[in-house]
Amino acid sequence: MNTREMTDKIAAGQGFIAALDQSGGSTPKALAGYGVGEDEWSGDDEMFARIHEMRSRVITSPSFANGKVIGAILFEKTMDGEVDGKPTAEALKERGVVPFIKIDQGLADEENGVQLMKPLTKLDPLLEKSVAQGMFGTKERSLIKSANAEGIAAIVAQQFEVGNRVIDAGLMPILEPEYDITADDRAEGEEILKSEILKHLETLPDDRQVMLKLSIPKTANLYRDLIDHPKVLAVVALSGGYSTEEACAELEKNNGMIASFSRGLLQDLRAQQSDDEFDATLGKAIDSICAASVA
Repeated sequence: MNTREMTDKIAAGQGFIAALDQSGGSTPKALAGYGVGEDEWSGDDEMFARIHEMRSRVITSPSFANGKVIGAILFEKTMDGEVDGKPTAEALKERGVVPFIKIDQGLADEENGVQLMKPLTKLDPLLEKSVAQGMFGTKERSLIKSANAEGIAAIVAQQFEVGNRVIDAGLMPILEPEYDITADDRAEGEEILKSEILKHLETLPDDRQVMLKLSIPKTANLYRDLIDHPKVLAVVALSGGYSTEEACAELEKNNGMIASFSRGLLQDLRAQQSDDEFDATLGKAIDSICAASVA
């Protein structure tokens, strides 16, 4: 797939984006959920090798290439690795899956009800490498914990500043100002978030687009204006701690929003499953998430 074909595939939205981007801090938890305890690996190299084995098993499963997964977000070490003897991005594109790379370096301490991204000290070389490896886009996460207008304005400004750097490098940015789904004031805060995003979209030149990855809103179809905006290629939803069933039920209420789930996709996969069991379990999750995305 070339860039135009990948752009069209994401814009069509006939499927969902798999989030396979657990990084250093979240990898032990992801491995534990997969049935690989900390006594089965030692040190970062072995830990990342085990998580790469899991991701490779997901990508090479027959159900992953059934056309319902249209994109996948990777961690840098996954991008740098191989799947079936080929660079991961190439292996994904051969399966009709558009590759994205996680670029943030974790969250800063909370201030004004939000956690901004830590300084992106490795951004320029990572973008250069990602272009060389044939990636289509990037993803950058920050976190909103309360309806603090000042904090939300700061988080959206940071997202768009980094997003413009990504576009300058020739990649498509997924801006991810996640809203904590447990926050009591989420409905109010998501209204502020939408307003700030729309404000920044108006400042983008007409030849630029971004993608948005947002928590499934408290108010159904709140983000319809963003989905329909000409400067937004797609709006995708994170599962945010919901189970697969809960996330799909909430997503179905939001027309035009497609999934980009991690936990919701991987929660029932286990290292101990046979290949047939693994693929059947993965296929069941893929079918339900895709159905909720295109409903």
